[in-house]
This record gives sequence, structure tokens and C-alpha cells, in this order.
Amino acid sequence: MDQRWTDAVFLHWRIPVGAAAAFMPPGVVPDEFDGSAWVGLIGFRMQQAGIGRGPGVPFFGDFNEINVRLYSREPDGTRGVVFLSLDADRLAVVLAARAAGIPYVWSHARFRRGGPGDPSTGYSVRRYRRGATSDFAVVPALDDLAADPLSIHLTARFGLHSRFRGRTLYIPNTHTAWPLYRAELTVLEDGLISAAGLEVAGPPESVLFSPGVRTQFGKPRVLRA
Repeated sequence: MDQRWTDAVFLHWRIPVGAAAAFMPPGVVPDEFDGSAWVGLIGFRMQQAGIGRGPGVPFFGDFNEINVRLYSREPDGTRGVVFLSLDADRLAVVLAARAAGIPYVWSHARFRRGGPGDPSTGYSVRRYRRGATSDFAVVPALDDLAADPLSIHLTARFGLHSRFRGRTLYIPNTHTAWPLYRAELTVLEDGLISAAGLEVAGPPESVLFSPGVRTQFGKPRVLRA
């Protein structure tokens, strides 16, 4: 699948390694940085998603996504993402992804575009049936590139680990390096991380923004015991 991810906001908190380990599929462990595991709250706009290298699927290939994720590592060092939840506003996409074992949730997901009156860029989520909500926004510092080791560790992820029909899968993802900028947090009222089963306190330690990248997912492989 080819797709483009744009207007990405990355918020990250430290969490104990043991807390992250409870969510790892068999065969992978939490990928640590500075002695900690990390949980991310990430929002972006999915655009032009399609099968193979063909054109994006009209309507269904464009939507907002907000995910809660952890970071994983295989014994050979292969690094990935473990998604705890992914909120999206396209029901057909949610149903198809859930059938493949990806924990999507159908929600009202809105993108907030920064402008002259309010430069904050961010996302809001309202899960249906009075479920969890989230609002977060940042003001990007487009003259302040983020190239430090932590920022790269949290964003240079080229695949995901998932559990499907009793097996752990690795699904590769190819893209260029994120163009990353530091950002100032302006809005944060989140219930998605706690709804996923984790607790964080205080503001995120890492706040980043990216205008986006073009990506391509490859064929899954099964992790061997």
C-alpha cells in the first residue's frame, strides 16, 4: 500500500519498561532509549492511500488518524511500532483494518489547521458511544530542525509488529527520513493513552511536528519462535 502522511504531530512520554512489555507481541521486547520505554500520541492526515503504486482510493484513501503506540525490537535488532489504538473517521477502513488484526477505532477525528489567527496545528478525537476523547495541538518551529538521537529514535520506524491469528507479524514500511521540527505544545486534553491501559503524568518530554512523508507498506513476515 502506498500512502502519504501529512501534518504529523508527535507527542511522547517516558514510561517504565515493564509497563510497555505487557503489550508486546510474543517475540519482541520494548525498544528502550535512555533506560525507558516510550509511549506516543500521534496525529496525522492520511492522504492518497491506495493499493500498490496505483492512484489513491477516492474518499476512502483520505482521512484523519490518531494513534497511541509503543516501540518494539526483535532479537536481531529490527525495530518497529506496536499500536495500542488507531482512531479514524472512515468506517470501511476501520472494519478492514480490524479484520487484519490492527486495533482501529471508528471515531469522529478532526484536523485543526494552523493559521494567522491561531497558529496551532493539531487533532481532536471523539469516540462514539461516549468513548474516550482527545484534543492536542502544537505550534511548529519551522526554523528549528530536530535531529537529536531521541527524536530520530521515536520517528525512524520502518515497520510494525502485530498479532494476527496467533502469530506475530512484522509489516515493513519504507519512507524517507521525516523532516522533523521542534514544536510548542498549546493544547493537551487526552484520554486515549489511559483508555489504552497506560498512565502518563505531566507534559510530554518530546513534542515534534512534520509536514509529512510518502510511504509504502510491504509484505508481512512471520516472526519465528
